[in-house]
Amino acid sequence: MAITPLVKNKIVKKRTKKFIRHQSDRYDKVKSNWRKPKGIDNRVRRRFKGQFKMPNIGYGSNKKTKHVMPDGFKKFLVHNVKELEVLLMLNRSYAAEIAHSVSSKNRKVIVERASQLAIKVTNPSARLRSEENE
Repeated sequence: MAITPLVKNKIVKKRTKKFIRHQSDRYDKVKSNWRKPKGIDNRVRRRFKGQFKMPNIGYGSNKKTKHVMPDGFKKFLVHNVKELEVLLMLNRSYAAEIAHSVSSKNRKVIVERASQLAIKVTNPSARLRSEENE
């Protein structure tokens, strides 16, 4: 049986488009990564109509759905089995994600222990080779 979250609130994003940098559409040398305009006459900084939107605190996510994945769980990065035990009581709100640096041998142990504790693992099949025919 699949592990389901305790509560699954609908995630509403106030803005899904990225904020793009002023004049990044005009020059290739200006990348689209957001930088706050600082110029005294800048139209974007002065919030003129028809200009790019600037990020501000009003675009923040709902506290209840912040950092929540679409399946309703929050991620918790795990490097070893001992860190997995932390999620014992929180297995319905947090899902374990095995860190990038963990070896395939230790991954198997973590995934096995997670299934015993009924903890969801977001990347259980990472770094697993298909078994050779014996």
